[in-house]
Parts: sequence; structure tokens; C-alpha cells
Amino acid sequence: MLSHYSAAYSNRQQLREFGMKMWTLSCATPVAYPANSVRVSMPSVKAPSSSQISFQHNESPFVPEVVKAVDSLYSEFRAVDNLVACNTSRVLKAFQNVRLGSHHFSGSTGYGHDEAGGREALDQAFAEIVGAESAIVRSQFFSGTHAITCALYAFLRPGDELLAVAGAPYDTLEEVIGKRDSNGLGSLRDFGVEYREVPLAEDGGLDWDCLMHALKPHTKCALIQRSCGYSWRQSLSVNEIGRAIKMIKMQNPNCLVMVDNCYGEFVESIEPPSVGADLIAGSLIKNPGGTIAPCGGYIAGKKKWVEAAAARLSAPGLGIDCGSTPGDVMRAYFQGLFLSPQMVGEAIKGTFLIAEVMASKGYQVQPLPRATRHDTVQAVQLGSRELLLAFCEAVQRSSPVASYTKPVAGSTPGYASEG
Repeated sequence: MLSHYSAAYSNRQQLREFGMKMWTLSCATPVAYPANSVRVSMPSVKAPSSSQISFQHNESPFVPEVVKAVDSLYSEFRAVDNLVACNTSRVLKAFQNVRLGSHHFSGSTGYGHDEAGGREALDQAFAEIVGAESAIVRSQFFSGTHAITCALYAFLRPGDELLAVAGAPYDTLEEVIGKRDSNGLGSLRDFGVEYREVPLAEDGGLDWDCLMHALKPHTKCALIQRSCGYSWRQSLSVNEIGRAIKMIKMQNPNCLVMVDNCYGEFVESIEPPSVGADLIAGSLIKNPGGTIAPCGGYIAGKKKWVEAAAARLSAPGLGIDCGSTPGDVMRAYFQGLFLSPQMVGEAIKGTFLIAEVMASKGYQVQPLPRATRHDTVQAVQLGSRELLLAFCEAVQRSSPVASYTKPVAGSTPGYASEG
């Protein structure tokens, strides 16, 4: 947000804002085909480096700083290519295991039982991909915040306590929790749910010493935000999340763990359910939608709690069995999910490039250049409101869509800060 004087980039922003300029920077080395594959006679062409590409009138689309950064990031980009291959393999395997066919791309009215359509196959495939017992993937989730809210309300009842173990949560959850006044619209605090936070350590990571003694007997749910979001802090690795879950369960085995997984999907080779998270939730217009899904969100984890969260989305008794999904959206979900490892890989390369170039210009960046990535967010402290506005305008001018428009700062639903 503008009040933070920083620019944070998610995968969807990077892909849309840098897509037309970045595609040549992130081409992976082709995988060698088997020796018995069909041979086609083609002229021999030597691929030039980014600094050798020639254009009409000798105009390169990249400034020298970008060319230098790309050439220096070969090993990081190669590691990302390996991650993409690993994650694409698990998506492919899940699609094969649910016997995905073209008939699954049809829509569903949601009123018939066992009607045709891909809703059940999509849920099953998504659950397998993230290592969960069950999942619900629906267009009816307005956003990641909506999906997270359904998960929290599935866990919590009056008199329970919600504990945020990674400092203050994302801005849009403040009114959900009751940290910011919701004007009586039904926040958790309105329903008698208490709330506490475990502050972050000085280095921006989890405060392990504090977390060791943080839980109380009535702490019903521990919320872990995987990504830094708009905060100037470290994002959490899946291993760190697993370590935190062990500490939480040791203190209170009945405490349920909810992970805000936004911006983290496919950045590593496993997801939080594999290390003990009871539920994870996120948005399909971020990583798992592969820049193709037009809307929606997901919740995945233990079957009992996925069903409870689904009842919050719909109504008790209806759960996951009802709800319409148009055919064009269903096809986009499958296509986006299949492409998402590649799209996330491109976004991670973008974070490396942004950090490398901006740090060389003297700006503070988080994560640091070449640091291991645990989400698709790259933050840059530009230092003033004027520089941030100018940066946003420059990005818009370089975009493939609406490049002729000028972004103007204003209020955004769910946020207290100007954006």
C-alpha cells in the first residue's frame, strides 16, 4: 500500500506487467528428447545471449542493467526451471489419477446430484497436488480473504481464541478478525472470538522463543501467514511452517492450524498440508490460477474441516454438493492449474531480476538478491510517495493492456491504507 512507500509484486502483477518484455529472459534450456524420437531436418541455429540479440535500428528492449542481471542469474534461473519441472510433474500425475477427460470441462448447475462436470475431479486433483485429504475449489469464493474467512469461521466459536503467530495478518483480514472496526457486520470479535498476535522477531522471522510459550488452553486456532504480503518481513518456508506447527501442537494438541497460503503455491515442491496444517486457503487469481482463472479460491486440508468451511461458504447440510460452475470457468480452472507451475516459475525469476537490478541502484529490497524464495512477492522501498507513484505509472505505460491509462491512488475495499 502507498503508506508503506514500498512496491510489492505478486506473480499475477509480474506476469501481466512484465510479460511482453520478460519472456525472452526466462526461457528454460530444452529437455533432451530420447534418441529414438522422430528426427526432423532443420537448419542449425546458434542461440545468442541476451547481450547479443540484435534488433532493427540497434534498439535493445533491455537496459544494460537488466542485461547484466540476467546474465548473472543463470544458476538461479536454472534452479527455478528444475522446480517448475518437479511441480508440473505432480500436477500432471494428479490429473492422470483422476482420469481427467474433455467431459470434465463442461459446466454444472449445482442442483443435480452426480451431474456431469469437472467439479469433483478438480477438487480431488487439487487435494492430491497440495498433499491434502480433501479440497474445495470454487468460483463462489470472491477472493483469498473470503476463502480464509470461511476457514476461520469453520474452526472458531464464541469464547475461542485466534492466535496469529507470524505477526499482524494481511490488511484485508483486519475487519474479519475485528482488529479494525467492521461496524457490526459480523467480525470474529462480534461473535465473541478473542484475538492475539505473536510479534515477529527483530530479523523479520518468527519469534521461536515467544512461540514456544504462546498458546493458552482456549487457543482454538493458530493462523500462519506464509507470505510477507505488504509487510516488510520474511516470508516463511514450508519447513518453517512445519516447525511452527510442531511447537503449536506440543503446547495444545487440540489447537487447529490454518495457513494463509496466498502467493506461496508452487514456490516449493510441497505445500503446508504435508507438514501438518489442518487447513490452507488461497486465491485462484494468484498462483494456482496460472494467470488464466478469472475468479475463485480454494480451501484444502483435513476432510472434516474442509466440509465445515464449505458449509460456511454455502449452508450447513449443503456443503460441497451444491453450487454452479459455468463450463468456460471450469475449463479455465483446469488449464490454469496445469500451467501454474510454469507461471509461478516465471514470477520467481521476475523477483530475482527486480531484486538484482533495484539493489544495484541502491534501493532496499526484500527478499535480498539471490535469497531463496518462499513466495512470489518482491518488495522494494522507493523512499517516497512521489517515487512510488512514478514507478506505478512507468509500469502501467509498459503494460500490454491499458498502457494509455494513468493509475491514480485511491481507497480499495478491505484496506485501511491508500492504494
